[in-house]
Amino acid sequence: MKLQFALAVLTIVGTTTPSWAHHSFAAEYDSKKPVKLTGAVTKIDWSNPHVYFYIDVEDDAGHVANWAFEMGAPGALKNTGWSRTSMKIGDLVTVEGTQAKDGGTHANARAVTLTTTGQRLGAASSEGR
Repeated sequence: MKLQFALAVLTIVGTTTPSWAHHSFAAEYDSKKPVKLTGAVTKIDWSNPHVYFYIDVEDDAGHVANWAFEMGAPGALKNTGWSRTSMKIGDLVTVEGTQAKDGGTHANARAVTLTTTGQRLGAASSEGR
């Protein structure tokens, strides 16, 4: 009986640990660091708990940096008009969001504008705007 109880506890702890690791917006992003960047999409990771996509952004000196953008969960994005095919590798996009506290090339996306169509989609950000 003790073994069954121990296994049940381990199963519960093992399946709930990822939710404990989920971060809040304020823990990772600085609302005083807004960004608006344009670049070509290099990668899209459409999975839970958050969709990530990456764009190459060229600065005034011609240096290219690959930026990572976090969006909401796939289900939340679908509710705002997104689908897996809304954005494709190579698409030019403009992203408005908030930079990570560490000042690196990582941000939380608030809105994404698809250059070819002009369509502006919300990114289901957890920023609360």
